[in-house]
Order: sequence, then structure tokens, then C-alpha cells
Amino acid sequence: MTEQLRAALKENAQLVEDTLTEVLAGDDPDFNRILESARYSVLGGGKRIRPFLVIEFCRLFGGSVESALPFAAAIELMHCFSLIHDDLPCMDDDNLRRGKPTNHVVYGEAIALLAGDALAIRSLGVAAGNPYVSPQIALEAVKLLDRASGIDGMIGGQVMDLWGEENPLEMEQLRKLHAHKTGALINAAAQLGCLAAGLPESDERRRAAAVYASNIGLAFQIVDDILDCVGSEALLGKPIGSDAEQGKTTFLHFMSVDAAKQRAAELTEEAKRAIAPYSGSETLLELADYLLDRQS
Repeated sequence: MTEQLRAALKENAQLVEDTLTEVLAGDDPDFNRILESARYSVLGGGKRIRPFLVIEFCRLFGGSVESALPFAAAIELMHCFSLIHDDLPCMDDDNLRRGKPTNHVVYGEAIALLAGDALAIRSLGVAAGNPYVSPQIALEAVKLLDRASGIDGMIGGQVMDLWGEENPLEMEQLRKLHAHKTGALINAAAQLGCLAAGLPESDERRRAAAVYASNIGLAFQIVDDILDCVGSEALLGKPIGSDAEQGKTTFLHFMSVDAAKQRAAELTEEAKRAIAPYSGSETLLELADYLLDRQS
């Protein structure tokens, strides 16, 4: 990772952390436990890649950080909702996330379930209440989050993932699964950044952002599958080998580790080509390389 990218990730993460702290504020003693549970997962670290994409695409296309931050916080809330639920005993039943016990291990399954629900709802409210964009853009952002996270997006992909634990998947099904489960929010992040910058849906820059996001999203998942097979639990902050234990179909069912690395590299280059012509895209180009080479 270059020093420029390291500094940008740190700066943006702090901005997002401050915003998330504000939107999860509250001191009603009757609601303390649910707030503590939500804060435990949301403010517990992480790469903040999705909010980073919101901010950097907004910057790339001439928008302000202020207009991007509510959307950046919203997508991180939605992402954290998915992580809490993904870890539940009825789903992947994981006990470790970001190097810490998962939410349900600390707060119990019922509170973890409700914390995830609360974060998903708060996500839409935060996007809708963005004071730095027009009401029309805020509405478009809410609709975009709904599509990306719901039945036709992340949740639909999760359903396919659960089905795949009991049934072998074909390659095209696996691609569709991850385009929804992982890729939908990554795509939404890039589009939210474009929205914060005021770009209409017909703008060619929105299409370039979509190509970039789709390709880094798929590459991200291929790298995840590689790390789950040959990565370090200490670096990942979660158990390795869990996909195999749960009988999930991964990209390594269809290709070797070396071939998977090559495919991820090709996708990364396709992503970079989509936005390279735009002045100021260097940070996003570096991000694509970082996500390809990451060890966690």
C-alpha cells in the first residue's frame, strides 16, 4: 500500500467513524443494551472500503466530502447489519469477526438480531436525511440502498449462499450469488458517491463507476475465497477454512489458487481501465491494487 492510499484510508475512516458515532448517539437507559450492541459492531474497526468508495467517487467527480459523508455512513450501517446477521448461528455461525467475538457471542442472539435490524433501518434514515443534497437525490440514494441490500441485492445473494451450502452451484450461479451478496453494496457505494456529486443516472461517469465497482467486487470475493483457503487467521481476524466446513461452493472449486489469483488480477485491470481516463482517479486506482494484494 502506498503512503498516499494509507493516508487517504485513515483520513476517510476517521471522518466516517465520527459520523457513525453521531448517528448512533443516544442515552436512554432502557435502550442502552441495543445501542451498545450496535456500536460494538459498527465502531469496531474494519477497512471501511464501502464508505471510502462513496467519498472518493464523490471527490473524483467534483462533489464535496460533506455531501458524501451521510451516504458513506449509511452504507457502512447497512454493511454492518449484514455482518451481524451473517455471523448468527442460523446463518454462518461464526464466533470471530474483525479479531473480536461476534455480536451474538457478546450480546446474545436476540439482541444481535435486533441490532442488525436497527442498523438496516437507521441506514435508510441517514441516507434520507442527508442535508447536503437535494431531496430528490436523497430519495434516489434510499432507493439505491433498498435495491442493493434487499431481495434483488445482498439478501437475495445470501439466500443463494444458504442454498449453496446444501447444493452444488454452477460457475454462473456462483458469480450471480457474489454479484448480489458482496458486489451489490460495493456497486451501491460507487453510485452513492456519484449521486453525492450530483451526477444523473445517464452520465457516462456513472457507467464507468459501475464497471469499476463490479470488477473490484468480483475480484474482492475471489481474493476472499483464496484467503479462506490459504490465509492467516491472525491477519484475517476470523477463522479460515469456514467455507469448506460449511460445504460452500467457492471459486476454488472451479480453478486453482494460481488461476484464481490471475483472474482477480485481470478483473482488477478491467476496473482500473474504466476510471483511469478521469483526472484524479489515482487513489481509486491504488485502492484496486490494494484490494487485490490484501492479506486480510
